[in-house]
Amino acid sequence: MTRDIKPMKLPSFFTFFSSCASVCVLTTCFAGIAGATDKLNQQLVSRGYYLSQLGNCEHCHTPGHFLGKRDQSKTLSGSDVGFWDPNLGTVIGPNITPDDETGIGTWTPQDIRLALTTGERPDGRLLSPVMPWADLAQLQEPDILALVEYLKSLKPVKNKVPGPFGRAEAVPVPTLRLVPPDKVKQQ
Repeated sequence: MTRDIKPMKLPSFFTFFSSCASVCVLTTCFAGIAGATDKLNQQLVSRGYYLSQLGNCEHCHTPGHFLGKRDQSKTLSGSDVGFWDPNLGTVIGPNITPDDETGIGTWTPQDIRLALTTGERPDGRLLSPVMPWADLAQLQEPDILALVEYLKSLKPVKNKVPGPFGRAEAVPVPTLRLVPPDKVKQQ
């Protein structure tokens, strides 16, 4: 003789409580993952900041640095002093904040990584030899990733930097000249 066993009907309170408990467990799990991701990202940004300080990025990419009055409100938004090379002309350190119009805001993390390690911009142009990309290419991949995350984390600053300029073009900013020793007149 078989007996049909009917499932026990649970009170609606129990159903509600178990649903809430499930939601709480899932929320806690996802919050833990999100919190860990945020912490990892903050560690990368902090490491990137540290590396940018060691590399003196702000020297060539922050207005006022070479004039003795660095504008901290425009950190890494582009220089106001050019570098003149007798073979190439004059370049001015560009805006490397994530501003879409005047900086690198439209660059993907991979675009930034390639510029830092190969000297090639997303548009195919090569960076000036003044930019030490060949040295940056020697960094380990986690350090490059940290620099990328740091640059993407910056406050976008709208600051259009002029240039580059050909060897004979007039340059509207003070210029540091890189002159080979054989070109310098002895006094």
